[in-house]
Amino acid sequence: MTKRTDQQLAIVPFGATPAGKPPSVKEWANRVVWNDRMLDALLQGVRGGKWHTLMDKVYTPLNLFTASLSVVGNQGAAGVDHQTVEQFQARRPEELPRLEEELRTGKYQPRAVKRVWIPKPGSTEQRPLGIPCVRDRVVQTALLHVLEPIFDSTFAEHSYGFRHGRGCHHALERIEALLNEGYVHVVDADLKSYFDTIPKERLLNRVRERVSDSRVLRLVEQFLEQGVMDGLSEWTPEKGTPQGAVISPLLANLYLNPLDHLLAEAGIAMIRYADDFVILCRSRVDAEQALAKVKQWVEDNGLTLHPTKTKIVDARTEGFDFLGYTFRGDLRLPRKKSLDKVKDSLRAKTSRSHGHSLQRTVQTLNATLHGWFGFFRHCNGTVFRSLDGWLRGRLRSILRKRAGRRGRGRGTDHQRWPNGYFADLGLYSLQGAHGRLQQSLAGPSRDNHQLVSRMREIRPSGLEGGGTHLNGFSLPLSYLTLQSPKAP
Repeated sequence: MTKRTDQQLAIVPFGATPAGKPPSVKEWANRVVWNDRMLDALLQGVRGGKWHTLMDKVYTPLNLFTASLSVVGNQGAAGVDHQTVEQFQARRPEELPRLEEELRTGKYQPRAVKRVWIPKPGSTEQRPLGIPCVRDRVVQTALLHVLEPIFDSTFAEHSYGFRHGRGCHHALERIEALLNEGYVHVVDADLKSYFDTIPKERLLNRVRERVSDSRVLRLVEQFLEQGVMDGLSEWTPEKGTPQGAVISPLLANLYLNPLDHLLAEAGIAMIRYADDFVILCRSRVDAEQALAKVKQWVEDNGLTLHPTKTKIVDARTEGFDFLGYTFRGDLRLPRKKSLDKVKDSLRAKTSRSHGHSLQRTVQTLNATLHGWFGFFRHCNGTVFRSLDGWLRGRLRSILRKRAGRRGRGRGTDHQRWPNGYFADLGLYSLQGAHGRLQQSLAGPSRDNHQLVSRMREIRPSGLEGGGTHLNGFSLPLSYLTLQSPKAP
């Protein structure tokens, strides 16, 4: 195998492109609902710690209107009533007053959630997704405008999923910082079917801790008690909040919020994104104690840790996956499922049998490549070089077939259609984008050297392993060479 250059192996640390400080609640709270007086009361604390009169703010015409704008803008499929967002938009002058009247008089009743099954990325399994009716999504969004500031203001600092001004980059940046500080013993936890197993009454009790308006509590309960329609079958689940419902991410974060604070108060570094979380510790003993604490809390709160997916790993040797990335030693790689997913997408756009011009094919590829690099730009450079080569090989296969030749692009095809040929067509180069990003950042090589040096200091000595070694670590050949499977 040819020797890799430092530029190919280098990474752009997450900290080199910081995600920035999350905004305060005053910056993102919906001002249709939340005025300055209410926000001041939120930050200073209301009497008794509970909010009393909220329902009238849910069904104000302006709140329902802005909620409908959000729902229509998000598009989405029709629910069990078959009404599309376009149809709702056309009938909005009649729909919104009807919803206002039903909510004001207590006659509002959400309809069953339509269940569809979508494939799990990188798996043959499927997971359920709930699709509420458009009108119910509007009401849930209006309710979210009211409740989100109340509960988000209590959420822990290192909870990043489905929160304003926080996201994957914040979580990944925090993980990298902790690894660099020597927190290399990782509790890689997995909550089994979390959204489907949240105990409803306990979740409602969490809501009651901050809200005492009986009509709002009833509305939340109605959404938790919505029926589910799968084909011709309809039933009401005993547990859980449906994935796909507008209000579900907030409620899911709310239920795990006590766990966040429990670990933070114990000085345990947990990074959570929705139901996906890892705990980073300085020693194996600390990791075992943290896992024991999590197991006890999970059991006490009616949830279950996946018995085989929950484990303690040493990030210097075994590595772990989080939010699409694999962290192992000095390496930052796309998770195998993430890599498989993008290759499946690119493969579908580069079939040798389609009749599109190469220029049009390049345009569709560029949209995928640009977005993928935007998220995975912090991976080792070899990943981009290899994926670029794999994709150009598929494009050469298309050109080879159009020239009346069989098989995949190989041999003299590299001279007939060199890399520059595809660059002239405007094909987005991941390796080129990675190089430009490195050059655009002030001192990226220094930052990367400091990160690698620190990991060398805290790695155990004498590590041996087969395969291709990068800085003393064994890297599966599939990650480096990205050997292309047979073309379709």
